[in-house]
Amino acid sequence: MDKLEHLVPPPLVALALAALMGWMATWPPAWPWSGQGRMPVVGALVALGLVFDLSGLTAFFRRRTTINPLRPEQASSLVTGGIYRITRNPMYVGLVCLLLAWALFLWSPWALPGPVLFVAWITRFQIVPEERVLEHLFGDTYRAYRARVRRWL
Repeated sequence: MDKLEHLVPPPLVALALAALMGWMATWPPAWPWSGQGRMPVVGALVALGLVFDLSGLTAFFRRRTTINPLRPEQASSLVTGGIYRITRNPMYVGLVCLLLAWALFLWSPWALPGPVLFVAWITRFQIVPEERVLEHLFGDTYRAYRARVRRWL
Protein backbone atom coordinates (compact mmCIF):
# COMPACT_ATOMS: atom_id res chain seq x y z
CA MET A 1 0.00 0.00 0.00
CA ASP A 2 2.95 2.34 0.52
CA LYS A 3 3.39 2.42 -3.26
CA LEU A 4 0.18 4.46 -3.43
CA GLU A 5 1.64 7.20 -1.22
CA HIS A 6 2.20 10.42 -3.16
CA LEU A 7 1.39 8.58 -6.40
CA VAL A 8 -1.72 10.38 -7.67
CA PRO A 9 -2.05 14.17 -7.48
CA PRO A 10 -4.97 15.09 -5.19
CA PRO A 11 -6.76 17.13 -7.89
CA LEU A 12 -6.77 14.02 -10.10
CA VAL A 13 -8.17 11.95 -7.24
CA ALA A 14 -10.93 14.57 -6.86
CA LEU A 15 -11.62 14.60 -10.62
CA ALA A 16 -11.80 10.81 -10.78
CA LEU A 17 -14.21 10.73 -7.85
CA ALA A 18 -16.28 13.53 -9.39
CA ALA A 19 -16.58 11.53 -12.61
CA LEU A 20 -17.53 8.42 -10.65
CA MET A 21 -20.08 10.42 -8.67
CA GLY A 22 -21.59 11.75 -11.89
CA TRP A 23 -21.87 8.28 -13.36
CA MET A 24 -23.34 6.79 -10.20
CA ALA A 25 -25.84 9.65 -9.90
CA THR A 26 -27.64 8.17 -12.91
CA TRP A 27 -28.44 5.01 -10.94
CA PRO A 28 -31.79 4.59 -9.23
CA PRO A 29 -33.11 5.35 -6.72
CA ALA A 30 -33.35 9.10 -6.88
CA TRP A 31 -34.06 11.23 -3.82
CA PRO A 32 -37.77 11.20 -3.05
CA TRP A 33 -37.82 15.00 -2.61
CA SER A 34 -37.01 17.67 -5.17
CA GLY A 35 -34.07 19.37 -3.49
CA GLN A 36 -35.38 22.70 -4.69
CA GLY A 37 -33.42 25.59 -3.27
CA ARG A 38 -30.14 23.71 -3.01
CA MET A 39 -28.34 25.80 -5.64
CA PRO A 40 -27.39 28.66 -3.28
CA VAL A 41 -25.73 26.08 -1.03
CA VAL A 42 -23.95 24.59 -4.07
CA GLY A 43 -22.71 28.08 -4.97
CA ALA A 44 -21.57 28.77 -1.41
CA LEU A 45 -19.65 25.48 -1.26
CA VAL A 46 -17.96 26.22 -4.60
CA ALA A 47 -16.99 29.70 -3.40
CA LEU A 48 -15.71 28.33 -0.08
CA GLY A 49 -13.74 25.62 -1.85
CA LEU A 50 -12.11 28.14 -4.18
CA VAL A 51 -11.24 30.42 -1.25
CA PHE A 52 -9.52 27.55 0.58
CA ASP A 53 -7.70 26.34 -2.55
CA LEU A 54 -6.54 29.74 -3.75
CA SER A 55 -5.56 30.92 -0.26
CA GLY A 56 -3.42 27.82 0.21
CA LEU A 57 -1.76 28.18 -3.18
CA THR A 58 -1.12 31.90 -2.64
CA ALA A 59 0.52 31.25 0.71
CA PHE A 60 2.85 28.67 -0.87
CA PHE A 61 3.76 31.03 -3.72
CA ARG A 62 4.49 33.85 -1.28
CA ARG A 63 6.85 31.63 0.71
CA ARG A 64 8.39 30.29 -2.53
CA THR A 65 7.93 26.67 -1.56
CA THR A 66 6.81 23.77 -3.70
CA ILE A 67 3.15 23.23 -4.50
CA ASN A 68 3.86 19.76 -5.88
CA PRO A 69 1.97 17.34 -3.61
CA LEU A 70 3.93 14.41 -5.03
CA ARG A 71 7.26 15.82 -3.79
CA PRO A 72 6.78 17.16 -0.25
CA GLU A 73 10.47 16.59 0.42
CA GLN A 74 11.13 19.62 -1.81
CA ALA A 75 9.43 21.95 0.68
CA SER A 76 11.75 24.85 1.40
CA SER A 77 9.68 26.40 4.17
CA LEU A 78 6.87 25.55 6.54
CA VAL A 79 3.80 27.66 5.81
CA THR A 80 1.83 28.34 9.01
CA GLY A 81 0.23 31.74 8.43
CA GLY A 82 -2.95 32.90 6.75
CA ILE A 83 -5.36 30.08 5.93
CA TYR A 84 -2.83 27.65 7.42
CA ARG A 85 -3.80 28.94 10.88
CA ILE A 86 -7.24 27.36 10.33
CA THR A 87 -6.26 24.04 8.73
CA ARG A 88 -3.01 22.32 7.87
CA ASN A 89 -4.49 21.26 4.52
CA PRO A 90 -6.55 24.10 3.02
CA MET A 91 -6.15 22.90 -0.56
CA TYR A 92 -7.56 19.48 0.36
CA VAL A 93 -10.36 21.13 2.35
CA GLY A 94 -11.13 23.17 -0.75
CA LEU A 95 -11.35 20.03 -2.88
CA VAL A 96 -13.70 18.44 -0.35
CA CYS A 97 -15.94 21.53 -0.51
CA LEU A 98 -16.00 21.27 -4.32
CA LEU A 99 -16.88 17.57 -4.13
CA LEU A 100 -19.64 18.31 -1.62
CA ALA A 101 -20.98 20.98 -3.97
CA TRP A 102 -20.93 18.46 -6.83
CA ALA A 103 -22.72 15.84 -4.72
CA LEU A 104 -25.40 18.34 -3.77
CA PHE A 105 -25.73 19.48 -7.38
CA LEU A 106 -26.12 15.88 -8.59
CA TRP A 107 -28.78 15.29 -5.93
CA SER A 108 -28.30 11.54 -5.72
CA PRO A 109 -27.63 9.31 -2.72
CA TRP A 110 -24.95 7.59 -4.81
CA ALA A 111 -22.92 10.79 -4.98
CA LEU A 112 -22.60 11.16 -1.21
CA PRO A 113 -19.73 8.69 -0.67
CA GLY A 114 -17.49 10.66 -3.05
CA PRO A 115 -16.33 13.34 -0.59
CA VAL A 116 -15.98 10.72 2.16
CA LEU A 117 -13.80 8.54 -0.06
CA PHE A 118 -11.71 11.58 -0.98
CA VAL A 119 -11.05 12.39 2.68
CA ALA A 120 -10.13 8.75 3.42
CA TRP A 121 -7.82 8.43 0.39
CA ILE A 122 -6.11 11.79 0.84
CA THR A 123 -5.62 11.27 4.56
CA ARG A 124 -4.05 7.83 4.09
CA PHE A 125 -2.05 8.26 0.90
CA GLN A 126 -1.24 11.97 0.89
CA ILE A 127 -1.53 13.72 4.24
CA VAL A 128 -0.05 11.10 6.58
CA PRO A 129 3.01 10.62 4.32
CA GLU A 130 3.34 14.42 3.95
CA GLU A 131 3.29 14.78 7.71
CA ARG A 132 6.15 12.29 8.06
CA VAL A 133 8.20 14.29 5.56
CA LEU A 134 7.40 17.65 7.15
CA GLU A 135 8.29 16.34 10.60
CA HIS A 136 11.61 15.12 9.22
CA LEU A 137 12.29 18.45 7.49
CA PHE A 138 11.08 20.88 10.14
CA GLY A 139 11.21 18.87 13.39
CA ASP A 140 9.93 20.59 16.54
CA THR A 141 8.59 23.56 14.58
CA TYR A 142 6.30 21.26 12.63
CA ARG A 143 5.33 19.25 15.71
CA ALA A 144 4.30 22.46 17.51
CA TYR A 145 2.32 23.60 14.46
CA ARG A 146 0.63 20.19 14.18
CA ALA A 147 -0.32 20.36 17.88
CA ARG A 148 -2.13 23.70 17.50
CA VAL A 149 -3.77 23.43 14.03
CA ARG A 150 -6.14 20.67 12.94
CA ARG A 151 -5.46 18.42 9.98
CA TRP A 152 -8.83 19.19 8.36
CA LEU A 153 -11.03 21.72 10.17
